[in-house]
Amino acid sequence: MDRPALTVSEGGCTLSDMNYIANDSRYEQCGRRRSGRSGLILPEVSLGLWHNFGDQHPIENARTMIRGAFDMGIYHFDLANNYGPPPGSAEENFGKIFAQDLRPYRDELIISTKAGYLMWPGPFGDWGSRKYLLASLDQSLQRMGLEYVDIFYSHRVDPETPLEETMSALDTAVRQGKALYAGISSYSAEKTAQASAILREMGTPVVIHQPSYSMLNRWVESEGLLDTLGTEGIGCIAFSPLAQGMLTDKYLKGVPEGSRAAQEGTALGKDMLTPDRIKRIQGLNEIARRRGQSLAQMALSWVLRRKEITSVLIGASSLRQIEENIAATRAPVLTDEELAEIDSFAVDSGINLWADSSKE
Repeated sequence: MDRPALTVSEGGCTLSDMNYIANDSRYEQCGRRRSGRSGLILPEVSLGLWHNFGDQHPIENARTMIRGAFDMGIYHFDLANNYGPPPGSAEENFGKIFAQDLRPYRDELIISTKAGYLMWPGPFGDWGSRKYLLASLDQSLQRMGLEYVDIFYSHRVDPETPLEETMSALDTAVRQGKALYAGISSYSAEKTAQASAILREMGTPVVIHQPSYSMLNRWVESEGLLDTLGTEGIGCIAFSPLAQGMLTDKYLKGVPEGSRAAQEGTALGKDMLTPDRIKRIQGLNEIARRRGQSLAQMALSWVLRRKEITSVLIGASSLRQIEENIAATRAPVLTDEELAEIDSFAVDSGINLWADSSKE
């Protein structure tokens, strides 16, 4: 598939004028699932723009990944106001690529964004106030050049602002036509039920929850979130299904130089790769090898085994990674014997870095 080149101007990278035409067979390559009891249907694999889409990375590579993902049936692109670095740059770069390549396909796309982390100084640049959420959404739309997003999330619980105020802001965003669906992220089971009740009363139901979930981070099971989502009819899109890269072949023998874990200021640090965790990762890798999968592919298959899961949210630094991850949706179903063996290694490691702070 030919990829048009980018031209470089004095102000940085600008996209060429060559037209992009999507792959005709794109919807034959990735499965789809319904989000809870809503009309929202997502690909089983969605592409997150948390890393590798900000200004510190080549926009050519971001464009190759986004176009390639869409060609393979990934029509959901997940962002947040603070993705970069710097914050906001992932949305800006996505907006450039959308304008050049994807605008003719807008009605096929699911584009999501979030607000809840620090974006600007002062009391209204963080957390979950009505003023912050609605101002942030307006800024996100401007950065991406969109009239609306398909999903707008409250990125995290604000322990100080009343939940009613935060949910009212999501309701307003939907009623204003700036978002089609309301979502929440990293809410506890208890807060999820409360948020669902509030928005249901307003007539704007929560349709999707975005928690962290992996073989090494099973809080959604132990704390009852998946059960709550099933009861409430809310879909679930799992982020960090590869445990920030630990569930890949990269760390089977420790921390290689230049890897994410070796860098300062990343969510995955050297202290997370303890000898016990590396031993468990090696055991999981052996199971994956016998299945004819990479460890990353089995990790995605494992998350998708749950009926409550709508989609897994992957990150990527190359198109090849996206291709390999999509292959997980075509793998044989995990058997009861394999699941039992996986459970002997897939023990929650207490690495939920995004735990609901309102519980503290």
